[in-house]
Amino acid sequence: MDLSWVVSGVALLVLIAWYVSYGAARLDRLHSRVEGALSVLDAQLVRRAEATLELANCGALDAASALILASAASDSLEADTADQTSREAIESDLTQALEVALGEDALAHLRADEAVGAPVLQRVTAANQRVQLARRFLNDAVTDVQRVRRKPGVRLLRLAGHAELPQTFEIDDELPMLGRGD
Repeated sequence: MDLSWVVSGVALLVLIAWYVSYGAARLDRLHSRVEGALSVLDAQLVRRAEATLELANCGALDAASALILASAASDSLEADTADQTSREAIESDLTQALEVALGEDALAHLRADEAVGAPVLQRVTAANQRVQLARRFLNDAVTDVQRVRRKPGVRLLRLAGHAELPQTFEIDDELPMLGRGD
């Protein structure tokens, strides 16, 4: 056997080993990014629920609206973070409760109350915007992991191991009425 064939074979094996090692490390970094983004999203969802609960308890809303918000915010705070499907539904319900409770009249009243209502409304608005950003970052990270895991080399060599395929977090988090006048 010629020495050049041996060198070529060893070089090819080194190249394949490097590719596999690089792919596994990249996939691991992407999974870590998803875990970090999920933690950030969870923290932002908690902050949004706390801000909503503060809004419900500030005394600037009518009793029915306050009760709707308090109930939805409490459900959000008590949600099981391991069950993504139910968490998505609960968070979407919180958004819908905010839409119902914060009609034009309620928003005008809160914005006019500069001592209590306006600052609390601003906290809810800011918290909701942070939820939107955190969810976008998470969904981008999940999309990257899914794209890499679809590659034939990654599937063939089982570079993902037994890691669960992450899913995007889909909730209704649009509150257009909070964007006006703030």
